Amino acid sequence: MPFDRLPAAQSSPGLKPDGTPIRIALFSGNYNYQRDGANLALNKLVGYLMRQGAEVLVFSPTSARPDFPPTGELVSIPSVPFPGRHEYRIALGLPGFARRRLEALQPDIVHLSAPDWLGNEALKFACAKGWPVVASVHTRFESYWRYYNLQVLEPWAHGVLRRFYGRCRQIYVPSESMADSLRADGIEGDMRLWPRGVNAACYSPARRSDAWRDRFGAGDGAPVVTFVGRLVIEKGLDVVAEALELLRERGVAHRVAIVGDGPERARLAQRLPHAVFTGFLTGDDLAHAYASSDVFFFPSATETFGNVTLEAMASGLPTVCADATGSRSLVKPGRTGYLCPPKDARAFADALESLLRDADRREQMGAAARQEALTYSWDALLGRVLSSYRELLPIEEEPQASRAA
Repeated sequence: MPFDRLPAAQSSPGLKPDGTPIRIALFSGNYNYQRDGANLALNKLVGYLMRQGAEVLVFSPTSARPDFPPTGELVSIPSVPFPGRHEYRIALGLPGFARRRLEALQPDIVHLSAPDWLGNEALKFACAKGWPVVASVHTRFESYWRYYNLQVLEPWAHGVLRRFYGRCRQIYVPSESMADSLRADGIEGDMRLWPRGVNAACYSPARRSDAWRDRFGAGDGAPVVTFVGRLVIEKGLDVVAEALELLRERGVAHRVAIVGDGPERARLAQRLPHAVFTGFLTGDDLAHAYASSDVFFFPSATETFGNVTLEAMASGLPTVCADATGSRSLVKPGRTGYLCPPKDARAFADALESLLRDADRREQMGAAARQEALTYSWDALLGRVLSSYRELLPIEEEPQASRAA
């Protein structure tokens, strides 16, 4: 289906023709125990579905101290820490009690969000039951291997993805560039565009704060370059460090704010001793951090969409991002920011320098970025997903009397 012909939302979108709720089973590898863009989007979706009258049951690994409360009813799936990255967990398949919960629910739609062990077991179980299965793409898992010197596993990972998505009735992709990438990898199917939305009232230039800038050493008027994301190597942190080091060597006046946390924090802080590391920020604190900055820098080449890029745009920032999936569909080069070849630290430094030395250009691009971000409304985009669900519901037969007439 063409990206510009997604179905419109219905008047009672969460109900079936007989007036009962559409029943949805959602599977996630990380629904709320670690905060990231993928699970925030899924929680937004579940909240929207429930407001429309649908019934949703979520299956995911959990932890004793999750980052935020889950939206909706969450069934905890047994899991173990991921080797080498203990902040994440691997679900141990689909246990018997979860299968029984699924059978009791009798879902109209099974929505999978990751091709992990849990997702694959849920896919096989749902297909055996004849339940329609859809999938949403949130993370480029196949691209992570190269950051851990395991490139030899990439062909195997691509094969897993082709088999997984090949059995799904619909595939929800966050950007056209991600759809192009999936097709290039041999993944076919009914792809539907599901971009992420942004709260433009929260993330706004109006949140700019002189107090925030003073607190982080930018009270002298020097422009602030800000990175927001998990501090893990697949976010392009080596490029972050190298590009910012080049700016210092060139004598370009600026300050650096690193918003986020993760296992690479200490190593990045060693390379950027003059940067301010804020740790994880949420809500108003994060909104102030964006709006009080001057340029957003995000060289990650592993994104499927780029929630943080959209938040920065809504906050009125020009963006300097990798010319890769996700960012390629958000950033309008020369108008709202710049796209640079992935891993090319010098190209990133050149783009940053051009903005840092030109306040008028920053202002013009930031204003254009804000206007572009305003087109990403959460409810409108979530309504498209529910409308796509409805296409998979059985068509209600006409009453016998009507047919006779």
